[in-house]
Amino acid sequence: MKTAQDIIIAPVITEKSMSGIADKKYTFKVAKDANKIEIAKAVEEIFKVKVAKVNTMSVRGQARRMGRYEGYTAAWKKAIVTLKADSKTIEFFDGLM
Repeated sequence: MKTAQDIIIAPVITEKSMSGIADKKYTFKVAKDANKIEIAKAVEEIFKVKVAKVNTMSVRGQARRMGRYEGYTAAWKKAIVTLKADSKTIEFFDGLM
């Protein structure tokens, strides 16, 4: 069985993801085989918040070159977690604003 720390890999810190914090939408890099239910339970367990919904998407690897060598970055899965209106915010993201 996967633990919550195995499912939620890292927060995604971009300009677009930080603009969603005002609407209680937080973006995470998650395990590729995790489903929406597992992601919601993991966020609730780690951050002690109430999750309203989870949107997921698979992000393709991008083509990169290093001199004459070329390849792709790793593909990964992204989850946008929306919290309920009566839920508290995630403190980790509050320090970034």
